[in-house]
Amino acid sequence: MKNRSWAFLAGGLLVALLLAGVVSNYASSHPDGLDSSLLKGCTVDADDNIVGGSCPAQQAKDHELADSPLADYGVRGVRNSFVSTGLSGVLGVLVTFAVGAGGFWLLRRRGGTPTGADAATPTGDATPAEDDAATARAAATS
Repeated sequence: MKNRSWAFLAGGLLVALLLAGVVSNYASSHPDGLDSSLLKGCTVDADDNIVGGSCPAQQAKDHELADSPLADYGVRGVRNSFVSTGLSGVLGVLVTFAVGAGGFWLLRRRGGTPTGADAATPTGDATPAEDDAATARAAATS
């Protein structure tokens, strides 16, 4: 990979880590979208606990992974909520980056034996006779 590509990749990772580690702490804690629509018909208190009415959110149950180390946008065991949320975001970015990089590494084109048109392309180092032989071999395999 070229140095320019590495710089772009490192810059993108740095921006993602900054957003996940710092800016995520300033996101709104009030429900929106699906959470808000599920609360329609219910009365909620200041802590977003349902105190009356009837709504689909009353049927909600805890997720099977609610006891996991990274549940509820935080790291279990870290008492400072700012640090917990930021650390959870950073860990999420790093895991996502590792899975993505691993996937691309597995799918990338290997630098092994050239096939098809690659075999017929003159290399610039070969003599004209060697280039002609490579072109003939490629045409014979097609």
